[in-house]
Amino acid sequence: MTVQKTAIVTGASSGIGLGLTMALVEHGYRVVANSRQITTAGTLGPCDHLALVDGDIASPNTAHRIVETAVQRFGSVDVLVNNAGIFIPKPFTDYTTEDFERLVSTNLAGFLYVTQAVVRQMRRQGAGHVVNITTTLADQPIAGVPAAIPVLTKGGLNAVTAALAIEYAGEGIRFNAIGAGIIDTPMHKPETHGFLKTLHPIQRIGTVSEIVDAVLYLTDATFVTGEVLHVDGGAHAGKW
Repeated sequence: MTVQKTAIVTGASSGIGLGLTMALVEHGYRVVANSRQITTAGTLGPCDHLALVDGDIASPNTAHRIVETAVQRFGSVDVLVNNAGIFIPKPFTDYTTEDFERLVSTNLAGFLYVTQAVVRQMRRQGAGHVVNITTTLADQPIAGVPAAIPVLTKGGLNAVTAALAIEYAGEGIRFNAIGAGIIDTPMHKPETHGFLKTLHPIQRIGTVSEIVDAVLYLTDATFVTGEVLHVDGGAHAGKW
């Protein structure tokens, strides 16, 4: 008998998060999906293997409700995908206090509270896997794409991925990250695709299914931890 596993996906109402949620359900996972208004977004319908939790992921209360829902309804938390994030590109000196607070709130606090709650549960289970969705720009900035403060937050996620991989390797909990390039989601208008594809040596933008494949690979790759897997058309490799 196959034991069903439970995954949590943040930022799940559209784009990468929506694609991940649907794919994980199709692969037999029970999924707790979160976004600010996921129950009214209309992108995910009722399903026995799916629970929807509204709320700002930067709130400790939201994080608590997400993990509590997973444990009470499905009995475990086996995978967490920290997908929720925002990206505000602009010249460094143009960033406002509001920009900084929004980026830190969603990208860092949105990682911290839910991951703490999940790791507490995974330690009780003796196993688990956390995947952080970051950006290839954290490793390889691109001229003409100023995004220093998003890179500050996402680079921090890459660093904490390695730190936590070491901290919890002895307890059966793995941490990995995906350094994503430009992915075809509603965030990017079709008229911008011509420019965006030039930001990768492989001259196209990525697909949500390619991020899904990377998450599924990392989840199954039990000897891989502390890794930043670049799904970016080669952008991390250097100047081209």
